[in-house]
Amino acid sequence: MNALPPLALYIHVPWCVRKCPYCDFNSHAKRGELPEAEYVAALLRDLEQDLPLVWGRTVSSIFFGGGTPSLLGAAAIGAILEGVAARLRLSPGLEVTLEANPGTAEHDRFEGYRAAGVNRISFGIQSFDDGCLARLGRIHDAAQAVRAVQQAQDAGFDNLNLDLMYALPGQDLAMAEADVERAIALAPAHISHYQLTLEPNTLFHARPPKGLPDDDLAFTMQESCQARLAAAGYEQYEVSAYARAGKVCQHNLNYWRFGDYLGIGAGAHGKLSLPAEGRILRRWKCRHPQDYLRRAGSPQAIGGEETLPAERLAFEFMLNALRLGEGFGLELFEARTGQPAQAILPTLERLRGRGLMACEGGRWRPTPFGARFLNDVIAAFLPDPRRAAPGQAAPVGART
Repeated sequence: MNALPPLALYIHVPWCVRKCPYCDFNSHAKRGELPEAEYVAALLRDLEQDLPLVWGRTVSSIFFGGGTPSLLGAAAIGAILEGVAARLRLSPGLEVTLEANPGTAEHDRFEGYRAAGVNRISFGIQSFDDGCLARLGRIHDAAQAVRAVQQAQDAGFDNLNLDLMYALPGQDLAMAEADVERAIALAPAHISHYQLTLEPNTLFHARPPKGLPDDDLAFTMQESCQARLAAAGYEQYEVSAYARAGKVCQHNLNYWRFGDYLGIGAGAHGKLSLPAEGRILRRWKCRHPQDYLRRAGSPQAIGGEETLPAERLAFEFMLNALRLGEGFGLELFEARTGQPAQAILPTLERLRGRGLMACEGGRWRPTPFGARFLNDVIAAFLPDPRRAAPGQAAPVGART
């Protein structure tokens, strides 16, 4: 590693109004009033414990993920950001994202969030069809989703992301296209559009819902919606991320470029380059909110950590970088992993020979054919090819 990569800060808020049956993030249905003040204090203790790992470094973006971070009031978010600014150097004008869900009672707070320092809102819309929303277990309806987006815009937010899913139970092609059209009509800066997957340890995985589109229909939905987004001026810069010019998600772009991130909060994950020690460290915090509140700032709050083995660095890098439309140059691989380009060139050439990868202008990226089989392409970089295919390409919080 010749130079340190950019550093982001991820802050996890683990509570939701209700756990969605498809969600595999560390989220817990809230019971009564949230312990806001206690959680703010725990987050800052957690941050202080991790500070020696990032002395002197500048934070380039902050992301509040969950859970539903907007269940915390604007005053609590402001206190967290003030505490962070007192302990870390922040890049001027850095992107600060807050995830929010329609259908909860917090939407009189958007002006407050903006005053606290949040400059980007990411809405978990998922669909504008009331039937699909009900089948997904969402607590909002389409009218509430539209109203929440408009309220944020009225509060002065011009950098909004809308999360949409497709291949939903009972959804046909026209319904998937209608969701995208309704999202475009709201003129957000960014749209995330991804297929519903039945993740392990979720209710949907244990009891799959009826009426799921088959693979062929799901692919048709993907292609049609991609075309509609492109026609509306949204560039697909990552597998599931579409943005207007200048509005890519800087926080998640750092993930996908194998940058560093500090993770605080219950269940938060971090990945940090430690060049003085010649290693890359992953660290995660204990998951349950009550355990975290008791332990934050102590060694007992660390749920685990590992040094990434040298033989796994290529796979870890590709797990992220191959999702990007821009591809990657060999110099980025060398800078972010400390490994020589020769460690991956033979595999890249084999994949190019099979029509799965291409190299133009010194940048490697999957071909359209390779993008259809991206898990197989990524799996080619596993140190042991007999291991299972990869799962999520991004860490906790890598939603947009």
